[in-house]
Amino acid sequence: MLDISIRQLEVFVATAEYCSFTKAAEDLHLTQSTVSMHIRTLEEVLGACLIERGARKKVILTEEGKRVYSMAKDILSRVDALQERRTDGGEELLRIGTSTVPAQYLLPKLLSGFLKKHSRVKYILRRGDSEHILECIQKGEVRIGLTGYRNGDRSLIFQEIARDHLVLITENSEAYRAMQAAGNTGKDLLDRPMIAREESSGTQHAADAFLQKLGVTEPNIVARMDNPESIKMSVAEGIGVSLISDLAVSAEVKAGKLLAFPFSPQAEERKLYVVWPRDALLTSTELRFVQYVKAQTSAILLSE
Repeated sequence: MLDISIRQLEVFVATAEYCSFTKAAEDLHLTQSTVSMHIRTLEEVLGACLIERGARKKVILTEEGKRVYSMAKDILSRVDALQERRTDGGEELLRIGTSTVPAQYLLPKLLSGFLKKHSRVKYILRRGDSEHILECIQKGEVRIGLTGYRNGDRSLIFQEIARDHLVLITENSEAYRAMQAAGNTGKDLLDRPMIAREESSGTQHAADAFLQKLGVTEPNIVARMDNPESIKMSVAEGIGVSLISDLAVSAEVKAGKLLAFPFSPQAEERKLYVVWPRDALLTSTELRFVQYVKAQTSAILLSE
């Protein structure tokens, strides 16, 4: 049997993904010499060169290195799955990452319902914009994500769980009420001062794509904010209008705190996804959670 350690595989995979001995060492809290030693030992055990040696600073895998990398990722994923199955006092752990809109308006009900069915489950939650959550999944910091944005990364599995819509919101003033009564739509108000989300937000990705479809290349953005609650309060104070998730603003619209101007049917549609690494072997608890999310999300949205 080959004398290969899990640590050697972790070091090799980190070095390959960062394309750097230095960054891998920083991430694993090791010295660069220790990283080099682990990789040399792995090469000696396998009898193969895994990394091209030369003057380049960037790490480049050999053809054999690419094959070993793929197998090492699979092994580490399975080890992670085995570790997740280990219980402490009967507890099971979920590591979840979620972007802002799902975190604030969807996940609380999902977790409440799931935990009532699975009382032994505990969870660790990371929040951030959609791009940050996808990065956390890629780095293994979380195992399952909920986002409103899909990038082109083929190493991730994206499964649609629901569809949301963008609406244009305004303060509830006499002037805007008159415009709403006259049949104006969100498209008629796109020249107004606008408050936007941060550029890495899933909502903002959808808003930018929608504005481009409408031919609006330079919207009058007067502020960017990283939280829908801040945007809604600013709009209510008359600072500007905003393109925002219908899910995020439904309560304020019902309460009369804000006005919502829709667009043409489905033109402003955006998708919400549950995401996990393609090469991950999900634990039974993680699988149950993914299945619960897929089954319950639409029902939650319909009840809003």
